[in-house]
Amino acid sequence: MPENMTMEKRIFDVEGMHCAACAKSIEKSVKKLSGVRSAYVNFAAKKLYIEGEGVDEADILKAVSSAGDYIARPAGAGAAEDVEIAEMESARRKALYSWIFALPVGVLMVFHMFSHVSAAAEFILDLFFILAAIPVLFVFGRKTYVSALKSARTRSFNMDFLIFMGTIIAFITGPLKYILPVENYSAIAAMIMAFHLTGRYVEAGARGRAGIAIKKLLTLEAKEAVVIEDGIEKKIPADTLKAGNTMLIKPGEKIPADGIVIKGESAVDESMVSGESMPVEKKEGDKVIGATVNQDGVLYVKALKVGKDTFLSGIIRLVEEAQGSRVPIQQFADRVTGVFVPAVLIIAAATFLVWIIFPGFMSGIKPAFAFLPVSSSGAGTLTPALFAAIAVLVIACPCALGLATPTVLMVASGIGAEKGIFIRRGEAIQTMKDVSIAAFDKTGTITKGAPELTDVIPAGAETDRKELLKVAVSMESVSEHPVARAVVSAGKKENIESYEIEEFQIIRGKGIRASINGKKFIIGSGRLMAEEGIDLKAAEASMAEMEGQGKTVMCVAAGQSIIGVIAVADTLKPGAKETISRLNNFGFRTVMLTGDNGRTASAVAGQAGILEVRADILPDDKMAAIRELQKEGKVVFAGDGINDAPALKQADVGIAIGTGTDIAIEAGDIILARGDLDGVVSSILLSRETFKKIRQNLFWAFFYNVVAIPLAVMGVMHPVVAEIAMATSSVSVVTNAALLRRVKRSI
Repeated sequence: MPENMTMEKRIFDVEGMHCAACAKSIEKSVKKLSGVRSAYVNFAAKKLYIEGEGVDEADILKAVSSAGDYIARPAGAGAAEDVEIAEMESARRKALYSWIFALPVGVLMVFHMFSHVSAAAEFILDLFFILAAIPVLFVFGRKTYVSALKSARTRSFNMDFLIFMGTIIAFITGPLKYILPVENYSAIAAMIMAFHLTGRYVEAGARGRAGIAIKKLLTLEAKEAVVIEDGIEKKIPADTLKAGNTMLIKPGEKIPADGIVIKGESAVDESMVSGESMPVEKKEGDKVIGATVNQDGVLYVKALKVGKDTFLSGIIRLVEEAQGSRVPIQQFADRVTGVFVPAVLIIAAATFLVWIIFPGFMSGIKPAFAFLPVSSSGAGTLTPALFAAIAVLVIACPCALGLATPTVLMVASGIGAEKGIFIRRGEAIQTMKDVSIAAFDKTGTITKGAPELTDVIPAGAETDRKELLKVAVSMESVSEHPVARAVVSAGKKENIESYEIEEFQIIRGKGIRASINGKKFIIGSGRLMAEEGIDLKAAEASMAEMEGQGKTVMCVAAGQSIIGVIAVADTLKPGAKETISRLNNFGFRTVMLTGDNGRTASAVAGQAGILEVRADILPDDKMAAIRELQKEGKVVFAGDGINDAPALKQADVGIAIGTGTDIAIEAGDIILARGDLDGVVSSILLSRETFKKIRQNLFWAFFYNVVAIPLAVMGVMHPVVAEIAMATSSVSVVTNAALLRRVKRSI
């Protein structure tokens, strides 16, 4: 496929998967389609992620169904949550009904194991075991068998095939007992299937609890919207809104789409974005976000972004991307899973043959494991061989391996969504543990990105602070310069009324001349004052101090006398100093990269507590600066501007401030939707804790199989106990992933 060809990313919901091998068989089937570049199935999230070009949807759905008893549909098409609930209810019913038959079989099986009965009673018991197993296996376990046979037909064997082989062989021993000297394991077959169906139900519930992130987000959406058309209020479904519609939002209602207030004032609860419980005041000209809640006033809002373009839809996509991403440590587990079932089939066959050929040697091993739940496997050679082979088939568990990473990512993405943190690429989770350098852009990342008035200092007793500010606001009101806007904005906050100015002249790059009540005033740089012959001695000390702090200083003169100075600066974001302090305490080397001059950069870095500054860096040089830092350790870089995108890509982990540009967000490995700098620390902690859980899960998944399969081969693990252990291993992995929620408070 040509490198410049546009690649389309598509997501599908998949029903019917029961194990990681199911996911692998679907991947294998879909990858055969022409145009598919990559296909990945997240078993835990029940989603198929495809990247390719020109692939027909019908072909994808057909490829999924041909891999086994699976059904695929485009993500979001149909009520995925309702389907999941229906699946859980179906799994519950099958487990319950299977136990109605399997429980009495199990009780009688134990009774039979530890007592002697007459030949006639044994004949009746054997017949009862066979008859009771039939509905458990072929009615309630039918879907397992269908899935197994479909996977066998396509040679992409799944976990269901192992259960099929184990239970069908065990069941056949029942009828065989009447013609061959073997034990009747049909009761064991029923018990295995009952535990298998129960394990599926418990696992489905655990997975459902782990993957609640997107469901929660979907419930935030408004279902209806009130629009104004020709002066008439009209209620419509929210998903039919169009950009440009005027929406009416009354108190207590959700805002249906992203937009801008064109009329009205109110407070809006934006906690789903900011996490802050205090409502935000909104008035004409302010932007609002869909799914936030209007509090106490009536708002008329022009819809700007609707449907899939809204902020909430973007969040949902980010969460889905996080759940569909892979972590490098999982790659080995994926390779193992891909060959797991065929390997187990070979091991089971080899086990059977070894027990047939060397019965004495194999039986001699069993006394060393007398403490394990071993059942008498009967006399002769055929019965113990079948016993061990069946145990191998049902105890092997690729499910735990397949669930180890995806379930943790599901829980982590949910925690992150609540905190406004979105992990777009799984690699970041693994890389984050080795990061030692934290680099930051300055403007818009460390600072607010907009200048604010910080100081108003009268030069003498003749002019007080309020009068000085009033003069400054009056003169700057005629300018559109960012510094002027900062002064005027500060005046509005303090309810300063402006003088009427006359004969004003804007001196580009230097300041403003104007007359107020017939008196001449000048406001501008020290350079302008010097050109006008105005003595700066009264203001020199204040100017030197503020310039040393990296602030932009302006003098205000009346006639030929300085009456005061004012200063403007791009101030630190709330919490920036605390964030940098925490990173320093964690042992990170903190660095600031900025295009600003060295004096301003050093001043901001000093206020924030950043250890190292690299100033006067051109946009193209930021990437080179990151590359230079990478020679000394792994680097995490946080930025928000277009010029930060290359550096975000170059860094080992790029953290994009979500309030920044779309290009920067697209380049980031981790997105901070709220724009708060403390999210950097939170994302680092979340990534580290997430990787720790992934590592724990993979260890226990591998450990289980490494220990369990040899025990089954040696014939010292009862097949029923083996099935219980198999189901428990999957549930334990999911449960351990859910424990990640304990770290939510600490981040």
